[in-house]
Amino acid sequence: MNALSRLWKQLIEKELEQGKAGKSRWRPKLHITPPTGWLNDPNGLCQSQGVYHAFYQYAPFQPEGGLKFWGHCTSRDLLHWTFEGVPLMPDQPEDCHGAYSGSALVEEGKMYLYYTGNVKETGDYDFINAGRRSHTMLAVSKDGREIETKEVLMTPCDYPSDLTCHVRDPKVWKQGNAYYMVQGARTKADRGIVLLYASEDKRHWKLLGRFEPEEDFGYMWECPDVYELEGQTVLCISPQGVETQGLKYANVYQSVTCFLEGDFHKGAQVRGFRELDGGFDFYAPQTFLADDGRRIQIAWMGMPDVEEFYTNPTVEDGWQHMMTIPRELSIRDGVLCQNPVRELAQWWNCSHSFEGSFEGTVESCCALELDTAGEGLEILLAEGLSLRYSPEEKIFWMEFTDSAIGAGRTLRGRQVDKLERLRLLIDVSGVEVFLNEGEDVLSTRFYPKEEALAIRIDAPNGKGIYSYRSEKSSGKNL
Repeated sequence: MNALSRLWKQLIEKELEQGKAGKSRWRPKLHITPPTGWLNDPNGLCQSQGVYHAFYQYAPFQPEGGLKFWGHCTSRDLLHWTFEGVPLMPDQPEDCHGAYSGSALVEEGKMYLYYTGNVKETGDYDFINAGRRSHTMLAVSKDGREIETKEVLMTPCDYPSDLTCHVRDPKVWKQGNAYYMVQGARTKADRGIVLLYASEDKRHWKLLGRFEPEEDFGYMWECPDVYELEGQTVLCISPQGVETQGLKYANVYQSVTCFLEGDFHKGAQVRGFRELDGGFDFYAPQTFLADDGRRIQIAWMGMPDVEEFYTNPTVEDGWQHMMTIPRELSIRDGVLCQNPVRELAQWWNCSHSFEGSFEGTVESCCALELDTAGEGLEILLAEGLSLRYSPEEKIFWMEFTDSAIGAGRTLRGRQVDKLERLRLLIDVSGVEVFLNEGEDVLSTRFYPKEEALAIRIDAPNGKGIYSYRSEKSSGKNL
């Protein structure tokens, strides 16, 4: 630990001691949030010696953002998360303007944390073709709490000459006897691509090729992820600059996946992107392989560059943003499906069945599972968030009828040919909607006026289960 990192540590400890964020009424019970300050991209997701680790982009001093560190939390069940501190700091010449996003490789009892070290020069630059330097960095730790060593693996001189200054977000994994890395990039022709590297020793990397679409799909591809799932090779990216197409790509930036065609080592074809989440708040998803073989994904339940459209009232409490619930990934009928991790069933200790229509209240942290019998559905939550499906339109709508509850969020929709099952997870200030066993998902933040949530359900011939957690032995019936 050098003098700068010691100073950062002292300042962060002081900020955490003085912070008021823990008193916020908007703090969720199940989702990862920052103790104070700003959270964004998930980083370094992994499991080591039975413990789950989630790092994340962290600006500890301002809830509006700022200089980026890596925050760190751990869990043994993906439900109860413990904040472990801020191990990765911008304390080197190559990362002095931010320890940006990356990934973790667990091997030989150590965590190898790959990330982008950001440097922005002083001057009149566009910070696209000049004025920014991105370094591929490696930090090594035994447990994620303390960094033992740091080293620079690649500098801007090592990247292809047709790229802009924007190369970042290394995702590293081992396959067979080799290590692989993907990085997101922006070409000088304003085309988003992914670079593919290979290594024999985790430190010296050779460029194998690149993933790029047949037609332009955004000017920058962030947070790439490549993984094997049920015999398919999945590419996940978060592109910037994709134009809205009807209901698709309605957010400022997107997160999409496709199945790579051919051998990814030799330039697989990239086509057929599908948006991962149709809600307001979902970006920069990353996955890891759990010890039991599950592919688990966590995303930032937020969105960059939306301040002119919608906000988060938690800023007034000194913190902003949260992660999605960890989601298990699977493939069904050629579609990548996302569902809450199975551990979530352990959280609820009260559950009651219901049929058809209902009007009443539910807990601020709860789940609803509804079999719609293939018919229409409408749920009005907190008198301001409408979730409805029209069989005639074949569209599932998420609409804030009260702009205050949505803090400026308005309307999103998803094309769904037939809605047979809905799963709704509510956690104080977050809502995640899973349709047809996770074939489609919509996620959003929301800010109801009351802690007890009014709800009205209109589901002809529908049957459902309401689940929540109570310290008492009995609960309310729907």
